[in-house]
Amino acid sequence: MTRPADHPPVVPARIGVLLVNLGTPDAPSPAAVRRYLREFLSDRRVVEIPKLVWWPILNGIILVTRPGRSAHAYQQIWGPEGSPLAAITRVQAEALQARLGDGVQVDWAMRYGNPALGPKLQAMKDAGCERILVAPLYPQYSGPTTATAIDALGAQLGKMRWQPALRILPPYHDDPAHIEALRADTARQLAALDFVPEVLLLSFHGMPLRTLQLGDPYHCQCQKTARLLADALAADYPALRIEVTFQSRFGRAKWLEPATDAVLLAEAAKGTRRLVITAPGFAADCLETREELAIRGRDAFLAAGGTHFAALDCLNAGKAGMAMLETLVRRELAGWI
Repeated sequence: MTRPADHPPVVPARIGVLLVNLGTPDAPSPAAVRRYLREFLSDRRVVEIPKLVWWPILNGIILVTRPGRSAHAYQQIWGPEGSPLAAITRVQAEALQARLGDGVQVDWAMRYGNPALGPKLQAMKDAGCERILVAPLYPQYSGPTTATAIDALGAQLGKMRWQPALRILPPYHDDPAHIEALRADTARQLAALDFVPEVLLLSFHGMPLRTLQLGDPYHCQCQKTARLLADALAADYPALRIEVTFQSRFGRAKWLEPATDAVLLAEAAKGTRRLVITAPGFAADCLETREELAIRGRDAFLAAGGTHFAALDCLNAGKAGMAMLETLVRRELAGWI
């Protein structure tokens, strides 16, 4: 059938993959951090405190005092391409695009800040992606991470007359491909150290204890990742003691324990001198790994009596991490490609 002359242009149908991570300010400045924190901390998935109680705290205290401190932290890790999280996620998308080929369009977005998830989804649909796999890069599921990304997808879909078909990458905390990637990359980095560590801390991002009590599976999935990774490393590192901790506590509520900062001091106090820390809950390095662990964590451990400290990189866009991501994505695209 001949297309009418006045028919609008038709974009060929394509398959899309959208990588999603948490977010980052646009710049390491107090103003940019304030904008980012306002969006992030206004999400009811992130802060589960009644709005009437939380709003005065957020706007009258946190957004007044915290942006300056956070901006200083970002300034210590900011690179020529921006924040590590944004730069690495972009490289991950580019590397995955090369692995999947031209038959699939790969892009990336952030739940908070830029590039925003909603406009990215719309742009992929406008480019002809009628089937899109959305891949939240959180190995362990939690309401304040995975669920809020899906919330943002729903909000964008509510604005679209012609919606794409969607698939969501499920949590992969115990996936054999993920555990093998962690094992291989951790072993590679341990082998490159100029000292033999006594302790390996597996530091996961903290959550308020209330999230566990309300039924969030995050804590259990972190523990399972840690157990499987410890088992995978045991044969090659039988003398290495592996411990699980939780970092990035915020506010006065009780959080998941043990706390990373407290454990670093406790390890030094009881005689541990050589310690390595890694963050297997993060798909890419960010403020929490490069500033909180690699800078403040190092300073605290060494000041307390430690002599050797190393913070390992996340999987990022390395060989092991990208092989894992390709495996997971190809599995979820089955039947589409």
